[in-house]
Amino acid sequence: MITRRSLLITGAGGLLAGCDAVGRSPVGKSILGGGEDAQHFLQRSIVGRDALAREFRADQMSPRFRVNGSKSADTPDYLAHAANNFADWRLRIDGLVRRPFGVSLAQLRSMPQRAQITRHDCVEGWSAIGKWQGPQLSQLLDLAGLRPEARFIVFHCADLYRGTPYYESIDLIDAYHPQTILAWAMNDAPLTTGHGAPLRLRVERQLGYKHAKFVMRIEAVASLAGIGGGKGGYWEDSNGYQWYAGI
Repeated sequence: MITRRSLLITGAGGLLAGCDAVGRSPVGKSILGGGEDAQHFLQRSIVGRDALAREFRADQMSPRFRVNGSKSADTPDYLAHAANNFADWRLRIDGLVRRPFGVSLAQLRSMPQRAQITRHDCVEGWSAIGKWQGPQLSQLLDLAGLRPEARFIVFHCADLYRGTPYYESIDLIDAYHPQTILAWAMNDAPLTTGHGAPLRLRVERQLGYKHAKFVMRIEAVASLAGIGGGKGGYWEDSNGYQWYAGI
């Protein structure tokens, strides 16, 4: 049985490549051989992108929520912020925006908040249900004022993988999805270090590796070509994960 999750883990392109009708058609060849535009066509054809992820009741929350990815960001800058309880930490929003700015953790907490209890699905095969709270990403993007050429939002993080800071990206459809938030709280408490303090992305229609932790900077870009290896994220560049990890 092919599920949306298995399709996206193994790669939508691989499934389509096995379909002779698609592979022989001019449109199919364009889809299979394209780059970012082909990915966009595929992701839009799989499922309606504006649908909400399922939300759960408080009594359905998992008793244990595993730490995925980095357990900490052991850079001197991050450790100094953590020692000071992130009082001097600032999130930077820049790139293709009209009004680049920095915002403190206290300011993020004072913005209108969204709280949601959702299921986290890890590419490793485990899931857990937890509660997340923070402002919608769209609020910050609106404050910054995206320029017309902006097409992707890139998240630059404090944790290192083989000496490389973690990074991820989403398109504007996911960026403006109502359940896409910048979470500073988990299960009614500030994020722990293992879960990405002081701030992590929650993009609830995507697999776990898209939920960037230890977010330090948000950048609006026109193309992913200049970000890392050009595929849009650390695991996409290093391990061939799919850029669109919708579930």
